[in-house]
Amino acid sequence: MIFITVKFRTLPEHAEAWPSITAGFTAATRAEPGCLWFDWSRSLDDPNEYVLVEAFRDGEAGSAHVNSEHFKEAQRTLPQYLLETPRIVNTTVEQDGWSELGELAVNR
Repeated sequence: MIFITVKFRTLPEHAEAWPSITAGFTAATRAEPGCLWFDWSRSLDDPNEYVLVEAFRDGEAGSAHVNSEHFKEAQRTLPQYLLETPRIVNTTVEQDGWSELGELAVNR
């Protein structure tokens, strides 16, 4: 799978609205057949920073995502709300989902 993490630093005046600003893009991406997950979190240290963790089944699914109309729309509209260019880690992982963290096993 393709595993991607992106940090988005919003302009302070748009930080609270970021989830609604990205809602359409998020819903459309999650509906893609090759999307495994597309999850936003907000930084505990910087209230203007959101972290997106996303995964796609394979390169074909990743390509379909970046060539989709909703991705192109995000490219056109989202930068106006950002303080800087988002930072990304993008890698291919030889698995198809989340693994358990054995070092913190929960035995109930």
